[in-house]
Amino acid sequence: MVKTKIAVMVSGGGTNLQALLDAQESGVLTAGEIVVVIASNPKAYAITRAEKAGVPAVVCSRKKLGSQEAFEEAITRTLKKHGAELIILAGFMSILSADFTRQWPRRILNVHPSLIPSFCGKGFYGLKVHEAALDYGVKVTGATVHFVNEVPDGGEILLQKAVEILPGDTPEILQRRVMEQAEWKLLPQAAQLVSEEIGKGRDQ
Repeated sequence: MVKTKIAVMVSGGGTNLQALLDAQESGVLTAGEIVVVIASNPKAYAITRAEKAGVPAVVCSRKKLGSQEAFEEAITRTLKKHGAELIILAGFMSILSADFTRQWPRRILNVHPSLIPSFCGKGFYGLKVHEAALDYGVKVTGATVHFVNEVPDGGEILLQKAVEILPGDTPEILQRRVMEQAEWKLLPQAAQLVSEEIGKGRDQ
């Protein structure tokens, strides 16, 4: 079986990348293979994680490249060079333009730390999502893996998992629980599902 080539795009610590790498190791992710990691931040610890796993890591910094166009051109070049068929945004903090996402219909996955349509869209990222959930007083939050389109957090939902909010939760504690109980489980499952789908399309 030819594995679907996956590019993972990161900006920070890379815990979601690690979950994907671990899923490859443990046999949860068998239909796809991570062929390149693209980091928007040269100091991202995710680069170290990629190197430890023997996966090439490439830095594409919008700041250094000077414009959105140059930034996305550099990403596209890297994706083509490694033959990527599926893109997974794993804590990728840069916005991708509609022009870019349009070129990858149902081929870009993102994990968002809430149950979409709650606490999502422009301005909702990282701890801000968990702060909003706590401020609002919801009893259940979770994570969503969705396809990426031109609307922030607006693409088709693929998987969701609920996580309980407990008394005394801080945004940091809640963030950790959502990662452990939802994000790190959903992302490898979604990668496997879409990799299988791409594989079937390729074999037809």
